[in-house]
Amino acid sequence: MKILLTSDWYKPIVNGVVTSVVNLKKELEERGHEVKVLTLSPTYESYRKENVYYIKSLNLEMIYPNARAVLPHVERFIQELIDWKPDIVHSQCEFMTFSYAVKISKKCKCPLLHTYHTIYEDYIHYLPGGLSSYKLGAAFEKKIVAQLSRSILNKTNQVIVPTEKVEKILEKYEVEEPISVIPTGIDLKNFQNRMSKSECENLKKKWNIPLENKVLVSVGRLAKEKNLEEILNYFARLIYEEEKQNLTLLIVGDGPDRERLEKISESLSLTGKVIFTGMVNPQDVGIYYQLGDVFVCASNSETQGITYIEALASGRPALCRKDECLNQVITDGYNGFQYETYEYFKMHLEYILEDETRKAEMGLRAKETAYLYSTWNFCTMAESLYKEVLKRQEAEKEASVWAHRVYNRILWNRKGLLKRGA
Repeated sequence: MKILLTSDWYKPIVNGVVTSVVNLKKELEERGHEVKVLTLSPTYESYRKENVYYIKSLNLEMIYPNARAVLPHVERFIQELIDWKPDIVHSQCEFMTFSYAVKISKKCKCPLLHTYHTIYEDYIHYLPGGLSSYKLGAAFEKKIVAQLSRSILNKTNQVIVPTEKVEKILEKYEVEEPISVIPTGIDLKNFQNRMSKSECENLKKKWNIPLENKVLVSVGRLAKEKNLEEILNYFARLIYEEEKQNLTLLIVGDGPDRERLEKISESLSLTGKVIFTGMVNPQDVGIYYQLGDVFVCASNSETQGITYIEALASGRPALCRKDECLNQVITDGYNGFQYETYEYFKMHLEYILEDETRKAEMGLRAKETAYLYSTWNFCTMAESLYKEVLKRQEAEKEASVWAHRVYNRILWNRKGLLKRGA
């Protein structure tokens, strides 16, 4: 098949959407499919690099990190992709490149599939001034998001979501297009290389972490919706109320909320106990998971949460705020825990850390869970859905032709009757 993937973000940007697109492209190509990517250029200049087409765009980082905007213009690369005639167009973002995805699918008369990655209710605060500043209320904000989502997804033939959590949200939005759940996969090889004891000690020394300390590790973009403030507050209570001085919180990643979080850390007297690494090389992320004894996350804004799977693939038990997207991912007492209050956070953490054998067993079960979310499984499900949608389109075409013939036959018979004076 010829498959076009469209996304507002692509390498070298690091986020869940990019991870999904890169992994899907790689797996599809390994299976013999011809895959091209349409994305936004980091400058106001269009260019092509192998099978990736970059469309000129404007900087919109004042609204959201790495956001870009396109202006209406005649783009020769779009015509080139139309002439290529893809069998499938699979869009990954709802805004800038989505309009191109719709145009290309219509011109080529091929199905448009769309993966709904983001729960926009959790991102309204990024709008200039924020809808919330107008005191419209959560219910009205959700109504706006629902209407926008319906309007966008109405232009597609098939919707893909990473979890049942998102499927239920779209059902509440009254989205009518067919919805399929396909969890995003990760390249497990990036998280399977075991770090030696000496490598672990050297990395601890690099970040001034006492060798005897247990490490809670958080990986991801530092943004308000990730709720890292809760982790900082819980960690401070562990240090000062429970007197657990042999703990270090390692926060790996960067983002718009970093400065605020660092100030919160200072105000909680956590300097030296909380380490902010900033952005690390994506190829090195795996060793930071392994540096941790437990992966922690307090986000409720995830549609799936790639970092959860990466942590499990690295053999680290996960301690995360309870969320529907974690159903069948984190099972209490098996490969980690989901918590709802500080008391449960503390209790579960103590349970994991107090017994090394137990922690190791949970880590092994974490790895077993991660195999379910491999890129191979991800691609297999996507590929099957592509074929299903193509068959559905062909059946609809045949039904349309048959209906047209029946209609013409009825008209022909009616004209015959009129000519005979019936």
